[in-house]
Amino acid sequence: MQETTGYYVVKQKAVPEVLLKVVEAKRLVESGKVLSVQEAVDAVGISRSSFYKYKDDIFPFHDSSQGTTITLMFQMDDETGLLSDVLKIIAEFGANILTIHQSIPINGVASLSLSVQVLPTTGDTSKMIEAMEGKAGVHNVKILAKE
Repeated sequence: MQETTGYYVVKQKAVPEVLLKVVEAKRLVESGKVLSVQEAVDAVGISRSSFYKYKDDIFPFHDSSQGTTITLMFQMDDETGLLSDVLKIIAEFGANILTIHQSIPINGVASLSLSVQVLPTTGDTSKMIEAMEGKAGVHNVKILAKE
């Protein structure tokens, strides 16, 4: 049985402290205020194992009138029409594609990153991502950033 990924919007006060510290450690690393993950986790008071356990699963949510930008990274088989099918899913949910970067396929698999603007009129984002994950030939869908 395939496990599906769900997404939730939760108030900060309901989020366990360790997850908030992971977000802060990620911010320190990304901003260049620290030189390593070890420095970041020391600064916020968590272990490296906690950081690596949760780093890909938590990110701050910023609401804006222009919508939220989600950057997705995944791999896909080099098959005619597959990228078109993925872009069609995004269009069907009413999101706006901002950027597309695809590598040259190696051994029949290409890496792809997409920046997608999620608007107030966009359908359920988690269902959109699940639809992309469920597409035959699409692998390893991950949310890299949410702005």
